[in-house]
Parts: sequence; C-alpha cells; structure tokens
Amino acid sequence: MPRKSKLVGVLLLSALTYLAWQWVPVPLPSHWSDEQRALIESLALSQLPPLPDDTGNAVADDPLAARFGHQLFFDTRLSANNEVSCATCHMPTAGFTDGRRVAVGISATERNTMPLAGAAYSRWYFWDGRKDSLWSQALAPLEDAREHGTTRMEVARLISSTDSYRDSYEQLFGELPALEDSDRFPSRASPLGDEQSKLAWQRMDESDRHEVSLIFANIGKALAAYQRKLLPGPAAFDHYVADLQHSSSVTDSSAMSRAQLAGLKLFIGKAQCINCHNGPLFTNNDFHNTAVLSAPGVLPAAGRSEGLRLARSDPFNCTGKFSDADASECIELEFARGGDDMIGAQRTASLRNLADSAPYMHAGQIATLEEVIDHYVAADIAVIGHNEAKPLNLRAIEKRQLRAFLDALNGDLATDEQWLNAPSR
Repeated sequence: MPRKSKLVGVLLLSALTYLAWQWVPVPLPSHWSDEQRALIESLALSQLPPLPDDTGNAVADDPLAARFGHQLFFDTRLSANNEVSCATCHMPTAGFTDGRRVAVGISATERNTMPLAGAAYSRWYFWDGRKDSLWSQALAPLEDAREHGTTRMEVARLISSTDSYRDSYEQLFGELPALEDSDRFPSRASPLGDEQSKLAWQRMDESDRHEVSLIFANIGKALAAYQRKLLPGPAAFDHYVADLQHSSSVTDSSAMSRAQLAGLKLFIGKAQCINCHNGPLFTNNDFHNTAVLSAPGVLPAAGRSEGLRLARSDPFNCTGKFSDADASECIELEFARGGDDMIGAQRTASLRNLADSAPYMHAGQIATLEEVIDHYVAADIAVIGHNEAKPLNLRAIEKRQLRAFLDALNGDLATDEQWLNAPSR
C-alpha cells in the first residue's frame, strides 16, 4: 500500500505541476526588439496603401457609380422573390456579414459569408478565388439559384424600367438598348440557372446576348464602386502602434491589455500566425490548406485548384470582353499558382473585426475563436490535399492570450455613415 500511495502521490503531483505550468504567464519584455517592432508596425492600418486601381472597371472610383451601386446593393428587387438584396447576407449592422454558418438567400448556400470591409484590396474573391475582381464577384450571387436567384435578363429589365436606374446607368455607361421586344429579349434568360432560362438564352441572337451581358457586367461595376467605400477603421491594436511612436516600452500604452500584448508577441512569434495573416488587413490574400474539415454531409471542397480553373474560364474575368483592362494588366490571372498543390486550399481571411463575425472558416464549420485556435494548435492531417500548418506547442494561457489579442483587432468601419444605411429610392 505505501508504495502504491507513493506512486499515486507522484502522479498527482505531476498532474498538478502540469496544470500549473499550463497557466504560468511568460513575462512580457520591457521593449520590443527591432525585428519585433518592424513586424508590429507592418500590421498597422496606417500602413495600408491607397486603394489599388481596378483596371477592369472604368467607373471604380466614379462618385455616381458608387451612389448607383449603393442603391443596387440594398434593392431586394434584384432577386427572384423580391426579398433578397446584397445586404441580406452582407449586413452593415453586422460588419457586412450575417452571423450565420452559411449564407441564406433564396435558400441556404454552402459557404460562410465573407465580410466586405477592405475587400477592394483583394486580388481574388470567394473562398476559392473563382473571381478575379470586385466587380465580377458582385455578379455571381445574382444568378445563383440559392442566393438572389434572378437572371441577367431580369436585371437588365429592372435597370431599363426604373427611371432613376436608367438615368444613372446611361450617364455612366451610355444609352441602354430597347428591351421591349419580348421575342428578342424574353422575360427571364441566362446562360446559367434553370433549364427554361438557359433555353431562352440560347434562342437569343448572339448580339442581343452580348448587350444583356454588357448591362449585367456594368451593374457589377457599379456595385463594386460602392463596395470600394467600405473600409476598416482603426482598432485598439492600431492605437497601440501609434503610441509606440512616442515610447519604445512594451507596456507604456494603455490601448491594449497585458494579455493582448502577450498574444501579440505570440502572433508574430511562436504561434506563427503572421506567416499567413500579415499586412495591415492581417491577410496575405493567398490560399492555404489548413485541414479544415468539411461541413457535415458535404464532400471536401477542391478549393483553389478548382477556383482558379473557374476564374480563368469566367467570361467576366480580367481578360474577357466585358473588362476595361488591357491584357497586359491581367498577369495575375495568367501566372496564378494552381494545380495539385492548391487542392483543398481556401483564401486566407482577414482578421480585422474577426471577433464579431462568428462562425468561422469557409463553411462556418468552427463556432468560436477558441476552437479555431485549438484547430491550429492540433494541425491534424488533411482529408484532402496537404495540411500546410504545423502543430503548435501552445499552453492554455498562451491560447487565451492569443484569443485576447484578436479582440484588439475590432474597430468601427472608416466609412461615412451615409453608405451604411439603405438609401431612399
């Protein structure tokens, strides 16, 4: 018995020691090293460059186009049931997300809604990068049966039959064609969607199909002009970086708590988050396979390998006839990395305002940020493709500190209030 009791005591002491070690904080340094400071400053919103040019969209920065796009963004008539608008899933009051596991328009989709603030800085759109511009991205939900469920013919008719829309359109893009002839322009037609719509589209003359697709493309360009107004504003982290300009001490600023500062140290160091979540928007805008499990009952997504194929075959891509760009300005599309290395890879999400955009990952598979951190700590084997992440030896207190740091990335949008509310018609 004494020997058994002694063994139990040793095991109990070991367990208690391990548990205590899990929660022992590592002291913060008094000063950041030059390398650490450079990394921290590179993440600040003050380092965000001006909006990149959208060479494929000639009206990207036209004020009238932004106002037109603003009206379109909130218009439920751009849907089959007159109940779904862009703002249905991209809700201004929720950081232009919806708080759902997957987006729900006409019906449920298979993907989590991505926020729009700062989206104009991206090179690729959707989780798999199937679109190469903000304006072409805006078109896809309109004709998706589960989202808006409308057709490009119906969109063109709405623009033509609404006086204010017609006026805005013609000021921006020139005269609309006459769409009254129902033999030439059926009420519902598209190369996508239900069989009746596709058959009606096939029966149209090629020149008429081009006219309708051109109107449709221009609607995407107006929507993109509005979405370029949606920008993230400074968070506690950015205020901390600003304070660093006046003091080199780690803890002199009151903008972030000690737990958040410890999380920042982990973020740029031991946890390796900065490898993918870098730059002022905390994303490299690239694609990575991190072994996120599929949603229940759904096959694993091919990810970027399929997304790039779709982007290159998209009639609304940078090289297409509806783009305003020269072919020489479309090198990203030509030289983008695809193939087997991109199987299962999804786009790196921005971490700004992340704490308010649960659930997480491409299909909303993970409910909380704590679970997201646990996922990366474990770095399990991927079901499809290869997991790029490596297991992290983070203690319980370090995971909590990393989670605390993510709260320091929450901030109000740097967008005028007028753009955040539905405009009057």
